[in-house]
Amino acid sequence: MSNNNQVVLKHYVTGFPKESDLFLKTATVELKIPHGCNGAVLVKNMYLSCDPYLINHMKKVEGNYADSFTPGSVSFFPLKLQPIVGYGVSRVVDSSNPNFKKGDLIWGITSWEEYTFIKFPGTFCKIQDTEVPLSYYTGILGMPGMTAYAGFYEVCSPRKGETVFISAASGAIGQLVGQFAKLMGCYVVGSAGSKDKVDLLKNKLGFDNAFNYKEEQDLNAALKRYFPDGIDIYFENVGGKMLDAVLLNMRLHGRIAMCGMISQSNLDQPEGVHNLFYLITKRIRMEGFVVNDYYHHYPKFLDIVLPLIKEGKITYIEDIAESLESAPGALIGLFSGRNVGKQVVAVARE
Repeated sequence: MSNNNQVVLKHYVTGFPKESDLFLKTATVELKIPHGCNGAVLVKNMYLSCDPYLINHMKKVEGNYADSFTPGSVSFFPLKLQPIVGYGVSRVVDSSNPNFKKGDLIWGITSWEEYTFIKFPGTFCKIQDTEVPLSYYTGILGMPGMTAYAGFYEVCSPRKGETVFISAASGAIGQLVGQFAKLMGCYVVGSAGSKDKVDLLKNKLGFDNAFNYKEEQDLNAALKRYFPDGIDIYFENVGGKMLDAVLLNMRLHGRIAMCGMISQSNLDQPEGVHNLFYLITKRIRMEGFVVNDYYHHYPKFLDIVLPLIKEGKITYIEDIAESLESAPGALIGLFSGRNVGKQVVAVARE
């Protein structure tokens, strides 16, 4: 038996999330597969991925595309409280599954705890290449990387020489979309929420330009300054006022990939979008997508991206928080822009 620290949702979140919406508890776990549990694995979690979409699981919303986590009051502690779940990198401790053996490294959906028992690990990907940091499989080689790839190449159908705008461009997904676009020969501009992030986009990630949206009084005017001839592709991570301004600046037959709307995640009443008529007059295609629909492209994605990483043609910025105790703060920090790059929690480095 071993202690097993876990991160648990205290109650459903309303408005802006707080660290106090989550709490740590200690359970116990037997470090072997229970008798009769064929096809299961027990894993030790190494890295956990902090992603904005998790806020959708922390709320009780009718029609939510994501199932809500089950919250538990501290007054019930420690009875049957389940940790929150998300993407992570893990090492197999014990296995009764023929596809996984002890010592295998895998990535996929796991629980926010030190050890996780997984009855049906069919959706996990086995990590074959360990020449890159294992934490990359929470980011550039995991769900965010696949999201960037699917949204840019599959949804936006880019062409060389086009103009590309990315909001929340220094985040886990935006930084990759920008570099993919540059490798295609596009003109790329990103927005971010601080001078340091803007400098990172221009000086380290190779964007043609970038601006701090918090310093712009008029987003429409800002976009006209950076895109005097208009925007061909917009990779949407923010929503709200930014989307409204972008619609005014799209070119004919432009494409918008709807990846996220983090500016709206914490509002009890989401902001309206007023310029949707431009979808008609400019013949713009705006398409929402979810990465789960594109995982069949993962082998092709690895064939493209792994060589780019190893050859130094693509850069990935991580913000790693140490220990499971730091996980609530790391996750909540996403919604105030505290992180620089992909936010990861290191549970157990090896």
